[in-house]
Amino acid sequence: MNPNTTRTSILSLAIGAFLGLLTASPAFAADPRIGAWTLVSADSTLTPPDKLTIVSTKEMVHVIMTGETHLDFTTQANGKQSPVAANPAFDQVQLHRINRKQVEVIEKKNGTVVSTIRNGLSKDGSELTLTTSRPGHPDQISVWTRAKAAKQAPDPFAGDWTQDVSKTRMRQGMTLTISAVGGDGVHFEGDYSYTAHFDGKPYDLRNSRNDTVQLAQPDAHTVDATYRRDQQPTQKDRWAVTPDGRTMTVTSTGSLETGQHFTEKLVFQKK
Repeated sequence: MNPNTTRTSILSLAIGAFLGLLTASPAFAADPRIGAWTLVSADSTLTPPDKLTIVSTKEMVHVIMTGETHLDFTTQANGKQSPVAANPAFDQVQLHRINRKQVEVIEKKNGTVVSTIRNGLSKDGSELTLTTSRPGHPDQISVWTRAKAAKQAPDPFAGDWTQDVSKTRMRQGMTLTISAVGGDGVHFEGDYSYTAHFDGKPYDLRNSRNDTVQLAQPDAHTVDATYRRDQQPTQKDRWAVTPDGRTMTVTSTGSLETGQHFTEKLVFQKK
């Protein structure tokens, strides 16, 4: 046997085995978040919190909201339409009292309904739930707790309210779907969405207060996401999935355009 032929054969086998290992071993571990998830618990804080003040008289209702959303308008209490000045979202508002615990507010822009907000009080009057419906968008739910009741107010809605971010998250019934894209990417679909790869590059976000997201995978069960707005870091998420793949915990910290700071811990179960 020719020794050169033998050495060549051995070398070829070694190279083939090495290439086989490269083919069998992926460049990165699969994103552990892939699948459909349902929110089961939320611990959220916003500093300073969003606030809502309702001042009610027999003829008029004055609403002021501060924080992530800014509102300041006065409407008639008799169900008739009222003009709203200096508000880009709507120029007319109408308040309809369904009963003592329920109120519907209709907002219009140039004569067209842009949103309907259903206001519901809990039995003890300590909790206010706002359900906002907009054409072409899913309903948005926010939960508010009474900070201070208006003195001698016949209107049970009157007073100062603070948003309970944790309850708001839970009432929204948040769900996530994350699917694989190619060999090293994912498509994320929740209350915002994106398609991104684990290559250290920023990728555009849709329906988000942030502009881009950058993904990293420190280990097989963890994904880190860094979000930017106007090219500045604004939010960091750590997504940790249990070894059995059934539970996912998201820990978030960041800031809003209003200067408010938030922390959040969300727990999801795989569907």
